[in-house]
Amino acid sequence: MPKTNAASVNLTEGPIAKKLLLFALPVLMGNVLQSLNGTINSIWVGNYLGESAFAATSNANNIMFFLLSLVFGIGMASTILIGQSIGAQNEEQAKRVVGTSALFFVTLAVIITVIGFIFSSTILEWMQTPKDAMPYAIAYLRIIFVGVPFMFFYNFVMMIMRGAGDSKTPFYFLLLSTVIDIVLNPVFIFGLGPIPRLETAGAAVATVIAQLVSLVGLIFYLYRTRYFLRLTREDRRYIRLDRQIIVSLVKKGLPMGLQMMVVSTSAIAIVSLVNSFGSWRPQRSARPCSSRAMSKCRRWRSAEPCRRWLRKTSERANGTGCIRRRCLGLRSTL
Repeated sequence: MPKTNAASVNLTEGPIAKKLLLFALPVLMGNVLQSLNGTINSIWVGNYLGESAFAATSNANNIMFFLLSLVFGIGMASTILIGQSIGAQNEEQAKRVVGTSALFFVTLAVIITVIGFIFSSTILEWMQTPKDAMPYAIAYLRIIFVGVPFMFFYNFVMMIMRGAGDSKTPFYFLLLSTVIDIVLNPVFIFGLGPIPRLETAGAAVATVIAQLVSLVGLIFYLYRTRYFLRLTREDRRYIRLDRQIIVSLVKKGLPMGLQMMVVSTSAIAIVSLVNSFGSWRPQRSARPCSSRAMSKCRRWRSAEPCRRWLRKTSERANGTGCIRRRCLGLRSTL
């Protein structure tokens, strides 16, 4: 039997229910953490940069979800093949799967990065992204595409470890990635010291850096602990496109990948429909100002005290119309 690390769960021995629960819980919590990356960006951008910037991140996050669904099927197929090899006590075959899958993932990531970076604006136009949100969305999405190789390889390494029975270590590094993303978001959005204010693009930069740091840390951990599936110089022969393994990856991974792509495509379709209404919020037609509101307004020589009073009273619903149509004109009539 291959020598695994202490965090691995041997799914071939012991009570099935307990083993599956111990293995599945970190995977489920890891999926929650992965979904938080886009959510964290949207929270910061939506609260501090306005509707246009929020619309930009919403569009880009749906594209990022679609990209992850592309690799989900192949990654899960790699997990299955590695699990089967380890269950059969065939470490050499497991490393062969790792080498082929790694090269396949890197090739796929580079192709998607180049195409996505060049056609970012076209993709957003297909989604009917509002014009006022387009500059923010292009900047955000291009940075996300630059980080695709890190994102793909990061997910690939985690799935390899899960295939070997270790779901805890990937969870710890996902937690690290999320914490780094939370800390770096305000730094790059608003700027700090020598770091310039990047606004929407800063949220994407924070996400890419968080995933890159976690990827480097995870690889360092694998080699520091001499993880049995790490590829060394002696294993360079495994880093090649093995036709048999690729066929197995596609056959096993394509149905799972298509399932995720259906979900992500439906999300993109809904966002595209919402985009057709634009990112601005139309104001309600102003109703006539009440005599109470106008009598209050006439007591001041400027509109600002009137505006503050309207915010605190029941006249708030028609306060905007009152201020614009009447109260602001008091300064010229009183």
